[in-house]
Amino acid sequence: MVPWNANDYPDAMKNLDKEVREKAIEVANSLVEDGYEEGRAIPIAIDEAEKIGKASNDEMYQLINQNDKWAIKKKGADRASKTFDTKEEALEYGDEQLAKKNIQLKIYRKDGSLERTKKYTDK
Repeated sequence: MVPWNANDYPDAMKNLDKEVREKAIEVANSLVEDGYEEGRAIPIAIDEAEKIGKASNDEMYQLINQNDKWAIKKKGADRASKTFDTKEEALEYGDEQLAKKNIQLKIYRKDGSLERTKKYTDK
């Protein structure tokens, strides 16, 4: 059997988000390599990939302007994790956290409007 890849994967994975599908392909290939039949490996892989996707998306951080400083703050937290003088410094720190923790970072403009959302996979 030829391993599945981003261009050739089971039909059952076609409606998954790209990141979840990539993980499902990886898990399915590993299961088949370990001796699982394709029909059994595919649903297990999809289930595991969806669990991983949900877990990694649970942690949401925000880059916001507070009192003329830029702050990285976990969503729902009372206090910022860290503050910076410039948005660029805060973004640099945010990118480091994205790589370490596989989080999402919502980046806001000074006026409070959402600029964009970054995930580790966006880097």
